[in-house]
Amino acid sequence: MTLLWIKALHIFFMVAWMSGLFYLPRLMVYHAQSEVQAVKDQLKVMERRLWFFVTPFALLTLVFGLWLIGLYGTQWFVAAKWLHIKLTLVLALYGYHGYLFILVKKFAADKNTHSSRFYRILNEAPVLVVLAIIMLAIVKYW
Repeated sequence: MTLLWIKALHIFFMVAWMSGLFYLPRLMVYHAQSEVQAVKDQLKVMERRLWFFVTPFALLTLVFGLWLIGLYGTQWFVAAKWLHIKLTLVLALYGYHGYLFILVKKFAADKNTHSSRFYRILNEAPVLVVLAIIMLAIVKYW
């Protein structure tokens, strides 16, 4: 029973984290397009707050994911090749999360060097990574 509760919490925090990771670059698209300083200033606040709002979800996703691995055991972890691929992709998402923080700081200092097109692509890229992670977790292939 504990395993199911931990898994449910892991999934909940992952969904909350991904919601933020999908929305933050969308704010950056609007920020990069804006010519009005008042709008840019409002977007700075929204970007910073959103990043700090979803970061605990990222950490809780990690905590509950590691707890799950611990519950399943070392032997399972070694045998679950699909999980190694999933963890590599998850590591990439944590890198992406960190990169978004760098971009939030650049926007806050009015030092953005990228176009709105760049942020559109940045917004769409993690969708494929999340799809792969979910497929690996459900199908458990490899």
